[in-house]
Amino acid sequence: MHSPITLIGWGQITQRKDATPPWQTPLDLMADAARQAAAVAGAGVLQEVDTVLVVHTQSRHLPDAGAALVARLGLTPRTVKVSGIGGHVPQYFVNQAAGMLARGEAETVLICGAETYYPRSADAVRGDAGLLQGIPADYASDDAVGSSELEQAHGLSLPIHGFPLFENALWARSGLSREAWLARVGALWSGFSAVAATHPNAWTRAPVDAASITTPGPDNRPIAFPYTKRMVSLVMADLGAAVIMSTAKRAGALRDGAGAPVYFLGGAYARDRQRFFIEKADYTRSPAMAQAVQRAEARAGITAAELECFDLYSCFPCAVQVAQREIGIDAHDTRPLTLTGGLGFFGGPGSNYALHGIATMAEAIAAGRYRNGMATALGWFMHKYAAGIYSATPRENDLRETDLADTTSPDAGAGPVPMVAAPTGPGTLDTYTVLYDREQRPVCSLLYGHTPDGLRFVANGEPAPAMYAALTGENQVGRALQLRQVGGRNVAIFAD
Repeated sequence: MHSPITLIGWGQITQRKDATPPWQTPLDLMADAARQAAAVAGAGVLQEVDTVLVVHTQSRHLPDAGAALVARLGLTPRTVKVSGIGGHVPQYFVNQAAGMLARGEAETVLICGAETYYPRSADAVRGDAGLLQGIPADYASDDAVGSSELEQAHGLSLPIHGFPLFENALWARSGLSREAWLARVGALWSGFSAVAATHPNAWTRAPVDAASITTPGPDNRPIAFPYTKRMVSLVMADLGAAVIMSTAKRAGALRDGAGAPVYFLGGAYARDRQRFFIEKADYTRSPAMAQAVQRAEARAGITAAELECFDLYSCFPCAVQVAQREIGIDAHDTRPLTLTGGLGFFGGPGSNYALHGIATMAEAIAAGRYRNGMATALGWFMHKYAAGIYSATPRENDLRETDLADTTSPDAGAGPVPMVAAPTGPGTLDTYTVLYDREQRPVCSLLYGHTPDGLRFVANGEPAPAMYAALTGENQVGRALQLRQVGGRNVAIFAD
């Protein structure tokens, strides 16, 4: 007999744009969210916490966030851990906490994370350049890196540069016109904005129609084709979240008559062997997502078809569309794909968004709005994925070894595709984007393709108006290119 794993408390905190000094730091937000979670869990629960897991803060450098948070809350845990970087981390932590609880390595676990990205001074870093501003130069792990040196040399370094590559590959696969594809994506994102408008912690709470999302304009500048400002993740936000987990057996003694717990039925984590874009074979699929979801379903003893809601990681529209395909959610499915409104409207700074999705799902299930649901989380360019299934009804699932199995054997899919660093001659375009500056002028185009012998390459398109016009008009995937070397970079023109 295995005591079910439960979420017994959850909390979220938002520091609004118009907040007055002294402004809260990420540690302040984490502490407030933890206290909210403890209030849900029941009197005295916070002091019973023996394990604290902290999602790495990226908006500012916190050299010892775990110890600082523990001191602020007055806790004496036996285990304190701060994660690496990646949007998958919150769900990964839930999976790990479930294993620790099932094995008896922990009895009560607090998971926290927060960011304060909103620029509140004249010299504050703004825009996507601020995404990793809190990562010190001597940061030891490579999880702050999402692209290879060759890709970086051609302009791919931030999420905003890479996810449009998935989007244009999905557009090509659809066979739709530019207008029809943008209408589909705009409708998806408009629906997410409507959900954010009802969430008390969302950073933006005004629904936006599809055309206003996809049409460039003075207040909706193009970022990276086909994405405008309203189609991308909202980084400049101040948000914090926390959840508290325990076993059902211990929770019964701790909760002192608090509200209904939410049961964690099972989860999984996976990592794509094809890490970088230049290593990927298919820009419309995610082997890591497929593996994580399949393992989570098997461990939970429930399929995605039986679930009532989802909170799909939604940094960009393509992430949702790929998740729908890998999970098996068709275009006519009426189940919610987000409970928060997603990273574009609720807000998605740093690595912590998924903890808001989990907290929101737990609250919705505890309130009886849904009986169960799945939350997903991704790191970098669909390189790492985590999934978890939550329910109002417990199951005696054995989760003692599941997180350890994922740590031992996380890899999904085939190995990296072969590539060529300095291609010349003919090639075929597989996906692309055009990057813009703040004045809405194209800066460069980023092209991925393959040579006649199947080698993957990255290149910049010729910086000419005709090239930019072609790439942003009809879909150019499959078009023939001619490659050459210019100033140490790969440059491509259309061959026909």
